[in-house]
Amino acid sequence: MAEKKGSTIRIEQIRSPVGRPRPQRLVLQSLGLRRIRHVVEREDTPAVRGMVAKIPHLARILEE
Repeated sequence: MAEKKGSTIRIEQIRSPVGRPRPQRLVLQSLGLRRIRHVVEREDTPAVRGMVAKIPHLARILEE
């Protein structure tokens, strides 16, 4: 969970959404991930972590 206000997490796409169900593709799109090995930084909220939890086979949270 978020330790402090304004904390962020880095999310990396690790697999392609081709051939995946539409809801999974939409989660990738809403996170802003566009291609394999693309990394985005998002606010560390339960909603964002829940989105990544829905697609652990397509994206992962990078620990720093």
